[in-house]
Amino acid sequence: MKNKTLIQILLGIVIVGLAVWLYLSIMEPVKFDNEYTKRRDACAEKLKAIRTLEEAYKNTYGHYTGSFDTLFNRLINEDSLSVVNKNINYDKIPEGVDINEMTEAEQIKAGYVSRVTEYVNPIENLRKNKKFNLTNEQIQNLRYIPYPRDVQKEFQLQAGYIEKSGYQMPVFECLVMMEDLLADLDHQLVVNKIAELNQNQRFPGWKVGDMTQAITDGNFE
Repeated sequence: MKNKTLIQILLGIVIVGLAVWLYLSIMEPVKFDNEYTKRRDACAEKLKAIRTLEEAYKNTYGHYTGSFDTLFNRLINEDSLSVVNKNINYDKIPEGVDINEMTEAEQIKAGYVSRVTEYVNPIENLRKNKKFNLTNEQIQNLRYIPYPRDVQKEFQLQAGYIEKSGYQMPVFECLVMMEDLLADLDHQLVVNKIAELNQNQRFPGWKVGDMTQAITDGNFE
């Protein structure tokens, strides 16, 4: 009788153990996918902000930069920069006159066009238009990937030029590789995810821009 009871207890323990193992084996991939999505979204927010700053930098200096220090410090600390805008004085243009047939010097001499110099700070200009509400400290922290929490690792940032139709086109790329972003998660699940992305010919990470083509899209969009 005692042996039978002991066997029943052992069987019960085995059944409970199998149930727990089965539950964990099912839930672990689910938890991984949820964490994967959360980290993708966190990266997307930072990468979109970095893209906004790179575009402001390019509009100001005519090219992108591959340095976070340059990107952030010049935009934040630079004194207001002069921007010359072209104003067309429509009320001074006689009927029948097509200013497009005139040189700019002729337009200005005739009073049809004037040049107005304005002084703007790129960051403040973004904030003024309510397109960008990050503090200077938050801007400085954009360089760091959001996960793992206890690791301070920067996004990879590059900039340069490509030739297109005989012109040198400025390009930039900012990215994080999946193995860095998911470094503290289950190693085998990370390996499986990267293999899946490679098999589907998808970039195994998140990024905006591209060093081989003049685009600023993100692969999370």
